[in-house]
Amino acid sequence: MGVTKSVGKQLAPRVAGLAPGLTASFVREALHRAIVGVGPLPPAAKAADKQLDEQKGDVDKAVKEVIENHVRYAGAQGFMTNIGGLVTAAVTIPANITGLALIQCRMIAGIAHLRGYDLDDPRVRNAILVAMLGEDAVTSMVKKKKIPAPPMALATAPVHDASIDVVISTEVASDLITKVAGKRLAITIGRRVPVVGGVVGMGADGYLTWKIGRYADRELLPRPTR
Repeated sequence: MGVTKSVGKQLAPRVAGLAPGLTASFVREALHRAIVGVGPLPPAAKAADKQLDEQKGDVDKAVKEVIENHVRYAGAQGFMTNIGGLVTAAVTIPANITGLALIQCRMIAGIAHLRGYDLDDPRVRNAILVAMLGEDAVTSMVKKKKIPAPPMALATAPVHDASIDVVISTEVASDLITKVAGKRLAITIGRRVPVVGGVVGMGADGYLTWKIGRYADRELLPRPTR
């Protein structure tokens, strides 16, 4: 895993260069599309409410369903974007990054909605993005003062501090690029078999999304709805 992360860090600037859209702003755009809906995917809150109805009002069960659904989505896009070899990497790595960002944003937004948070609140949106980093990364970054606080503290802060928006977006974008680029290069170099790469990509993206979903589940505690 250390080698994969190291390779990802070395490749990250190159990946961003391959796709100019992979700047900090793409994270905010992914979050926006996750919340309002895009293509066949309905808005995060609407999808979460559907799960709540199916679970007869049991929020915890609905949260689990939201996580499981998005793990499947992440696995599917991970398979599709990791089938090709080095020849297709310039296209598929950026696609993998943006797809994973959208899916994970949508999952965490759905969890936040079910727990009583307002998805239009900029504090909550920052909390959603920070949750994408995962528990270990958040703990480390807070300790190093790279980000101000964990998701729950950001979502419930007294006021929104707009000065941290860019900082959070930049850290999340960098983390996503590093993780996906490192994983992709490890798969391509180590396997050299396209279909096997797709299977490994499916498992890796699905597992990463599951871990982040579980973290968001623990971190975003219920809030009373108005």
